[in-house]
Amino acid sequence: MEKWFCKKYEELTKKEIHDLFALRAAVFVVEQDCIYQDIDGKDLSAHHILGFTEKDQLFAYSRILAPGKGYSSCAVIGRIVIKLNYRKKNKGHELVHYSIEKAKALYPSCQIKISAQLHLSDFYASHGFKKEGKSYLEDGIPHIAMLLKK
Repeated sequence: MEKWFCKKYEELTKKEIHDLFALRAAVFVVEQDCIYQDIDGKDLSAHHILGFTEKDQLFAYSRILAPGKGYSSCAVIGRIVIKLNYRKKNKGHELVHYSIEKAKALYPSCQIKISAQLHLSDFYASHGFKKEGKSYLEDGIPHIAMLLKK
């Protein structure tokens, strides 16, 4: 059975920090062939969502940024990532659901915003997110802002 956690940066173990950066690099940099600066300084003030297998292997991750740290008046869920061999097991839905619940608990008076890869907009729409504006390129990949209203 998987285990889910929400931790501040200072609560993460050294291994968890290593594993979350390794997972993000494996998917966003290597798999998606996208060279970008993943370590952006926002991790230090974020809440980190971690999904572990029963063997304590990290397979899912996202981070939640407080209002003002990403978009001015919204909480932000970002860096949403699932290890390749867990994507067809509905674990992405579990990760997004858990992330939304934690963001609502942390920032109950705020809307939640994401910068979604355009090809995943229907996936996020199934969780209540609505497209905002036009698509744009972020690190060479088409994205669209999506908002989950209170």
